[in-house]
Amino acid sequence: MLCLLQQVKRSPAMQVNNVRTEDGEMRKKTGEMTVSLGHCPDSPPLPLLLEVDHLLEEILLRLHPLPSSLPRASLVSHRWRRLVSDPGFFRRFRLHHRRNPPHLGFFDVDSHDLHFVPALDAPDRVPPGRFSLQFNEGDKFHLLGSRHGLVLVLQPPRKQLLVWDPITADQHHINLPPGFAGPVFAIHGAVLRDAVDAQHFQVVLVDVEAEDPHHSRVLACVYSSETGVWGDLISAPLPPMVPSSNRVVFVYPTKPAVLVENSLYWILDGDLVGILEFDLERKSIAVIQPPVDVLTKSKYQYTVMWTEGGGLGFLFVSRSQYNAQLWKRKTNLDGVASWVLERTIELEKLLSLNSGARVNLCVRGFAEDNNVLFLGTPIGVFMIHIESLQFKKLPDHTLVSCNHSFESVYAAGT
Repeated sequence: MLCLLQQVKRSPAMQVNNVRTEDGEMRKKTGEMTVSLGHCPDSPPLPLLLEVDHLLEEILLRLHPLPSSLPRASLVSHRWRRLVSDPGFFRRFRLHHRRNPPHLGFFDVDSHDLHFVPALDAPDRVPPGRFSLQFNEGDKFHLLGSRHGLVLVLQPPRKQLLVWDPITADQHHINLPPGFAGPVFAIHGAVLRDAVDAQHFQVVLVDVEAEDPHHSRVLACVYSSETGVWGDLISAPLPPMVPSSNRVVFVYPTKPAVLVENSLYWILDGDLVGILEFDLERKSIAVIQPPVDVLTKSKYQYTVMWTEGGGLGFLFVSRSQYNAQLWKRKTNLDGVASWVLERTIELEKLLSLNSGARVNLCVRGFAEDNNVLFLGTPIGVFMIHIESLQFKKLPDHTLVSCNHSFESVYAAGT
């Protein structure tokens, strides 16, 4: 409350001055209100209460967005409880922290449900059943990704997409666009909230259509919840592929898209291993070659990510050298883009690992809002913040569920 009192004292509308009335009595004048020094009213005037509530809301909006923050604040007083329990305040609180949400946990797929695996410790730990989603028995579905507090699910039998907000329980069912007539198992996609209006969202679908083993094209389409319709079908040919095994090219299914600035990135697999880019502003498609040869490498040795200062990054885990190489995509003055090795993280020293079991070293997932890597090691899964290199060992039950991180603002008990 000290901060609140200081803000009230500094507020121009709340400046207090001593004045002398015509009868010689000293009074305090506050804005347009005059309160006698010798008289204490039963309750503060309504304009003063409204001003104090407004300032208090602005302070509470800046609490850390952990699940326990608002419930703890509600215990201070009846006034605080009334403010933080208001649905309008929580919407503002969620909107204020939309770009720095905490990492609440992961989503994992069972035979007929989508269940939540918490990653935080008490008192911020969200109960596993709080965000679970049940499907009808035999109703097949694919989890495509999660971003900005939304989850994207593909339901092949219905040829529909489900956009689900686990916090509010809102669900939006969207039919697949007409141009996506191929096998639904090959479709990948991403969901993101509108940059200006957080009430609306976009869905981007991508697919690789193979004309023959060596000639393919990428299809993309964008859905807007504001208009309620899909945009035009976007198509681009893939570059020549490596004729090694006549394997079709596809978007790797267990690698969710990563949003970097204004583009989404997926990992391509098959006879063409690369990074598929979809530019959200230009509505264009491109394929970028990785900085290292990953054709024969495991998909769990690398991930696309964003780098410090902005820009596309690529992290490759070397099992032979037991380190992580962080590459950054840079463009020179002539507009030519290339990869530059930014730094190398010595994982053996950082995590105090036994280098005798390198084969189990693998990238399990990436949380893009928190810039956190989830690394599987012989002794468990570690959560590593890429910039600070601070790390934490996760409970063993999170081992298989790190692919789909859930980052959102949630208040325990709501």
